[in-house]
Amino acid sequence: MTPLPDCYCPSDGTRVPAGSLAWCCPSCRGPLDLDFAPTPAPLKSLTGRVNSLWRYAECLPLSAPSVSLGEGRTPLVELGDGVSAKLDFLMPTLSFKDRGAVLLAELALRLRPRRVLADSSGNAGTAVAAYCARAALPCTVYVPAGTSAKKLEQIRAHGARLHVVDGDREATARAAREAADEEGVFYASHVFNPYFLHGTKTYVHELWEDLGGRLPDVIVVPVGNGTLLLGASLAVAELHTAGLIDRRPALYAVQSAAVAPLAHAWTEGADDLGGRTPMAPTLAEGIAIPHPPRARQILRAVKESGGGFLTVTEDQIRHAQRDLASRGLYVESTGVACWAAVREGALGDGTAVVPLCGAGLKSGLADG
Repeated sequence: MTPLPDCYCPSDGTRVPAGSLAWCCPSCRGPLDLDFAPTPAPLKSLTGRVNSLWRYAECLPLSAPSVSLGEGRTPLVELGDGVSAKLDFLMPTLSFKDRGAVLLAELALRLRPRRVLADSSGNAGTAVAAYCARAALPCTVYVPAGTSAKKLEQIRAHGARLHVVDGDREATARAAREAADEEGVFYASHVFNPYFLHGTKTYVHELWEDLGGRLPDVIVVPVGNGTLLLGASLAVAELHTAGLIDRRPALYAVQSAAVAPLAHAWTEGADDLGGRTPMAPTLAEGIAIPHPPRARQILRAVKESGGGFLTVTEDQIRHAQRDLASRGLYVESTGVACWAAVREGALGDGTAVVPLCGAGLKSGLADG
């Protein structure tokens, strides 16, 4: 079995040894990164490999999976005017979060904690619950009050214990982090644990393979905690460093205008979040994150790619969901945010890919 890499804090350099249950930097309590710089396999060597994200074994910090549900390798379909969509809602638990959750479950199997704990607005918790069920690991998922009933039903169906927090997403995260400090707990955080990012980066490795060894001009991703965007940035860097792409695509991050702290910081030219930004209820519950812990990393990744931030209104979200449904694609309201941002030509000419991140059955059709 391949040895686990160490973790380190990207803010102050503090190192956390492999095999530790520590979920954050012991000095600043910030999220961790992996000391891991893989070299991707060339395109021709992928032929005949397993038809899941594990085909990119050279780029993953864990090997020999035992809890795979066949996650990854989702279809890429054209929407028109140079924009294609990657159908990540066709994952085993119906959202892109499976890409990272399977890595967290595999890591937990190696660390053998007393229990696994996660916090989520729905999809990440569902994915962690499913993969913990597959791994026969006890799991508790913290969710905010008001989480979609269908998402709660799915978490329960996988056998996880639900802990509903009487508060918003921020209050839920605080409660989970307090519990995560208990002895023997593995905090399967899609925000703090860097293994999750190394799962989400397979989204871009698949794009590269499906497009014949190239990437689109622009990769558009929804951003709340930024796990898909940071995973995309990792993959782009790996492919470019290995000489497998000759240019890096621009990364564009999409936020709901109702909860857009990162877009606000970007507009102000800041390299981190400033004071409190206005917040309002939004249909895009999955990206309604007022204080993402990896904000500085997200802003830097977008800037270094030559990309930018886009925001969408509630009406744009409603219209985009119905537009996709009229094309045969029923996607949850958070998952349509990127299409809402680009469907009227906001990016101009060139090629772009948007992810459709979650199935419509998870939250239903947006009101209005």
